[in-house]
Amino acid sequence: MKYEQNRIILVTIFAVLCRFPAAFAAKKNYVTCGSIIKLLNSDYNMRLHSHDVKYGSGSGQQSVTAIELKEDVNSHWVIKASTNKHCERGEPIKCGDIVRLEHLSTHKNLHSHFFSSPLSGEQEVSAYGENGVGDTGDHWELICSNESWMRDAHVRLRHVDTQAYLAISGRTFGRPISGQMEVVGVNNPSHGTRWTTAEGLFIVPKEKETEYIHTEL
Repeated sequence: MKYEQNRIILVTIFAVLCRFPAAFAAKKNYVTCGSIIKLLNSDYNMRLHSHDVKYGSGSGQQSVTAIELKEDVNSHWVIKASTNKHCERGEPIKCGDIVRLEHLSTHKNLHSHFFSSPLSGEQEVSAYGENGVGDTGDHWELICSNESWMRDAHVRLRHVDTQAYLAISGRTFGRPISGQMEVVGVNNPSHGTRWTTAEGLFIVPKEKETEYIHTEL
């Protein structure tokens, strides 16, 4: 009897210990507040990008495009809470949360409004604001199927003011941004609206440690 009790205790302890690596790995797989990420479109294999080039039509604001090159530093975005809200660095972003994405190089936020996009005539997506401060047009709702945003998950971003989904239209620009694809807002979660995280600097929950994943900062 004593042998059987000891065996049960040892099996229980072993089972608990085996769960620790899995739990730690899951923790490190969250996308968190304050992380600097590149967003990869799952349908076109292109990264969300911006640069100090303004649209020649529509709003005239800083353009947002998509590029294939993974080493470009102009594809980094900082995850922040919505305007006048605070999220603690390393706090997992939950599905349904409202977030802002600040372009690391120019400090403008991913933005949208009812201007028409230059190539496809869909809803224009731009980068807007000064030093990370913009308006409600910078708010995006995270649409995903888990409790929180996981790095390897396919997610969608829905613009709060217009309810349009962040997407790639499939159209390609000419000069001066030849080969870059048009980023737009569309009414339905159709082809071109799925995104996942690629390279970046991720803040680990609670420990607030940083982990570099193919980062080119």
